[in-house]
Amino acid sequence: MDANKPPFAPLEFAAAAVAVEHRADGSILLRSPQVLQAYARCVGEWLEHWALHAPDRVFLAERNPTGWNRISYGEALAAARAIGTALLQRDLSPERPVMILSDNGIDQALLTLGAMHVGVPVAPISPSYSLISKDHVKLGKIFQLLRPGLIYASDGSRYATAIAALDLGNTEIVVSANAVPGVRTFSELCAATDAAAVDRAFAAVGPDTIAKFLFTSGSTGEPKGVINTQRMLCSNQQSILQVWPFVEKTPPVVVDWLPWSHTFGANHNFNMVLRHGGTLYIDEGKPVPGLVDKTAANLREIAPTIYFNVPRGFDMLLPFLERDAELRRNFFSKLQLIFYAAAALPQNLWERLEKLSIAELGKRVVMVSSWGATETAPMVTSVHFPIDRAGVIGLPTPGSEIKMLPNGDKLELRVRGPNVTPGYWKRDDLTRAAFDAEGFYMMGDAGRFADAVDPQRGIEFDGRIAEDFKLTSGTWVHVGSLRVKGIEALAPVAQDIVITGHDRDELCFLVFPNGPACRALCPELPADAPLSQVLADPRVRARVGEGMIILANAGFGGSTFAARVLLMDEPPSIDAGEITDKGYINQRAVLTLRAALVEKLYSGSLDAIPLPS
Repeated sequence: MDANKPPFAPLEFAAAAVAVEHRADGSILLRSPQVLQAYARCVGEWLEHWALHAPDRVFLAERNPTGWNRISYGEALAAARAIGTALLQRDLSPERPVMILSDNGIDQALLTLGAMHVGVPVAPISPSYSLISKDHVKLGKIFQLLRPGLIYASDGSRYATAIAALDLGNTEIVVSANAVPGVRTFSELCAATDAAAVDRAFAAVGPDTIAKFLFTSGSTGEPKGVINTQRMLCSNQQSILQVWPFVEKTPPVVVDWLPWSHTFGANHNFNMVLRHGGTLYIDEGKPVPGLVDKTAANLREIAPTIYFNVPRGFDMLLPFLERDAELRRNFFSKLQLIFYAAAALPQNLWERLEKLSIAELGKRVVMVSSWGATETAPMVTSVHFPIDRAGVIGLPTPGSEIKMLPNGDKLELRVRGPNVTPGYWKRDDLTRAAFDAEGFYMMGDAGRFADAVDPQRGIEFDGRIAEDFKLTSGTWVHVGSLRVKGIEALAPVAQDIVITGHDRDELCFLVFPNGPACRALCPELPADAPLSQVLADPRVRARVGEGMIILANAGFGGSTFAARVLLMDEPPSIDAGEITDKGYINQRAVLTLRAALVEKLYSGSLDAIPLPS
């Protein structure tokens, strides 16, 4: 810890501890010394509890034109039971689940809770497959795999094109707004409750009942339906509680945009609020130009106790926090914890957040991360101790067991525990391939100890095994760590970096630029100047050159810096799997889609920025 910095704001964590077992085959087993305590039978038990003990407390809130629509725990349970009745009457099941196409909203939350309450799985699908995709191919493949009995969309008009692209058969369509003839309204699902039928169905829901099908991004192939059981969801929240006991002391207040079609926003954040009787303000903003302004407006009004985001989200929110004193004051006024996940946080963003908290509070707000996947519901490791820098993903939480297996010059991470999926829906082949002989799920990630002498200092993320490659010299390029270092060195120009050089003599960077930050470097340009003109500006190129020198001087050989950098004015494609709606860039997908660009980059025929001599 840096003795010259102000102390951390006090926060109650479990003690940092890990049990380590070295095995004869070179693998290392890691476990929490804490035993996982008893957890709920199903998610519905949490809703029943808070509807009984705090029926009038606000559970969910979403924006309307004049303020917020709010729903209490008591109202949420009543609606969930009515919706459960309607779904039972339709004879829905794992073979005929509920498919959800929409952005986060109260109606979607109630439909999800109502379905899970009576044992009907839900499948929330990334809205990008409906609204941004031009061919709807991935959406169609998901539909064919699920064969849902009911599809829900928040707006019949907005999702009409996507729904029309599906071979619906007798699948029922339900919408909250802009219904057309033959389409039912969401209010019809809430019309009546058969208490006896709901009680019987709820009593039959058990730990192995399928709660959800969550789909991976499909960036390396067709989307896979990850089975999420009630056991996975409930054990994971119990595990979080045991390492973060402070969440039980004060009901969390969360302002969150992260999509419920992903495990981070749904299983981690939404379920944490529900598990502890908190309040979730549904943020209609996103970390993209124009929509991040809505996030800033919500945070100017609502003070969170925990703030969750991905690195791209922090990158776009920070300028608002730095220039808006009212926003900054409210944001930090009740904040206990800043949490990032889904990708590595560049250290420059960490330091800017820390600087703001010190200026506002005189103390450092604790910043932490964790590690997991859709297949682990999601948390496997958690940072539950103060850290001074980004990159540490914590220690195994109670119930999770990690195997670190030598793989080349890295340690591959594999996971076993009650939070791990039983497999992929209707894909036994993928399920068999995902687990090793001991039943560990093979994540495809690598990790290393932050301190080789003291494992209690935590694990650091060491990249994706499949992303690393060798130069023609035989030198390994560790893509994950180099990507983060490159973003830091090229700040503020680079929002994300794709690294090229497989079986070549040297590395190059394809850079997705931070448009607003690049424009700020050349204020004399017209506000509507095309991005290509901004990226060609000498001031932007000079800043990139400076960063390239910094990276080269800090490295140890050609595998640690870029010989050339290309700034791309074409954004990443969701249809091609280059980016998820959480803002995570898939290196392999970008390199595949832009192979011709890479060839030109190495042939020297592009206007790339060379490493200054």
